[in-house]
Amino acid sequence: MVSNFHLPPMGYGPGSQANEGDEELQYMSMPQDMRAYYAHIPEVEYDEALRPAMELMGAVANAAKACSAGAPNARFDLSDLDAANRRLVAETMGEGEVAMKMHGIPAVAAQESVFAGIWVLKGAGLDAIEVGSAPDMARTRAFAPRRAALGTDAPKVPGVVNALSLLVELQDKSAAYQAGDEVYVINLSLLPHTEQDLVWLEQALGQGSTDILSRGYGNCRITATALDHVWRVQFFNSMDVLILDTFEVTAMPEVALAAAEDLSDSHERVLEVLEAIR
Repeated sequence: MVSNFHLPPMGYGPGSQANEGDEELQYMSMPQDMRAYYAHIPEVEYDEALRPAMELMGAVANAAKACSAGAPNARFDLSDLDAANRRLVAETMGEGEVAMKMHGIPAVAAQESVFAGIWVLKGAGLDAIEVGSAPDMARTRAFAPRRAALGTDAPKVPGVVNALSLLVELQDKSAAYQAGDEVYVINLSLLPHTEQDLVWLEQALGQGSTDILSRGYGNCRITATALDHVWRVQFFNSMDVLILDTFEVTAMPEVALAAAEDLSDSHERVLEVLEAIR
């Protein structure tokens, strides 16, 4: 009987190995945009003149602990600090991965620090730190219309197929939403729709006054609509390609929020940095 014939395994034999002098093997570069916390200790010689900044940041740390246990947001005014103290606060806070823009009068920008749940607020006449899962203003201004929601009056064009049924669903969930309800998600990436559907929905839902960008592995871009509790949440990979497109009916999308555990962590980390400065 003839024995079974087996092909040799791939990657062995003449020609399978690189020869000396061959070009070095090139590997695909790995994503470089992932952010992670690391303790940044400002290079500063501490003296009593910096006590105001140190005391303020100690109070910020305590507020983070209180917020992690359910206390309301706390805000700290930075405008009274002199240049040296303000610089120490800025260097200690650093820049985290979530940024928010609250449109209105005045427009306010919020940048999360490297400590989750500790936000630096900037605007006309405003220079402050706010501690909480998200700045209060990001919630209170969210659905104030920058561009009015036209609803079913949005002009229809050829190619609008499924947008009307999605709008009716979002309007129903928006009207029924109560604080504490679970998030309701419509995943556009899994639903049949046309480009005209998306354009029509943007006109029908309008545009609210809070924009959020969360940078991690890729970006998450979040925009409030002018329909209460309805947000557009879009995830992009590190090549800036849209990989997930959703509407969320909720008070604020969870991806933008600092959790209680994050705030408790920030309390400890701020105290560690202050101790290192001293």
